[in-house]
Amino acid sequence: MARAALTREEVLETAAALVRQHGPDALTMRRLAAELGTAVTSIYWHVGNRESLLDALVERTVDDLDTIRPRGATPADRMVSVARALRRALRERPHLVAMVHERGLTERMFLPAQRALVHEAHAAGLRGAHAARAVRAVQFQVVGFVLVERNRERAPAQSPAEEELWRGEDAEADDPLARALAAPIDTERLFVDSVRALVDGLLGGASGDTGDGVVRRGPYSQ
Repeated sequence: MARAALTREEVLETAAALVRQHGPDALTMRRLAAELGTAVTSIYWHVGNRESLLDALVERTVDDLDTIRPRGATPADRMVSVARALRRALRERPHLVAMVHERGLTERMFLPAQRALVHEAHAAGLRGAHAARAVRAVQFQVVGFVLVERNRERAPAQSPAEEELWRGEDAEADDPLARALAAPIDTERLFVDSVRALVDGLLGGASGDTGDGVVRRGPYSQ
């Protein structure tokens, strides 16, 4: 049975899947054509040469991060939801995100998430430099956390491992603490806890400082 007519979106989706799984070096026009069950000439017809294809994948990745939408009942909840969605997007596309970075489009990629955080910072009563600090603090927390996760995953096996090190420590006579540090890390919970603490701190002390000497009190001010 002849396959259905090939579309540009199908080419990009399959190419993105190859890059996500195996990295950009695995993306050749011949391999992509084999995955799609079509001729190499059909790939060129839809996306041009390999460099044009990589450029299209970068643009697609940037566009994908424009789909992050805040969820939750309060500005704090919604800021945490943006952070979680951004972390998930970065974790799912490490090779594609690296390609975005190499092409100098990192700031543009983060802009939609920043806009969402700005909206929630304003809803919480922050303005000016205080709001900007909150937006950047959350963004840096997400990116830093993802980098640490990636480094831990790619690191060689540790000997002794963290669990072994803490098994023999009394942690200043805090045995439950020692046991907790010897246990496997629940990275999702750790991420949410850390972002929640950061956001609550940023919004809980909100003074609405605009950076121009004007102070506006918000609903989260102390």
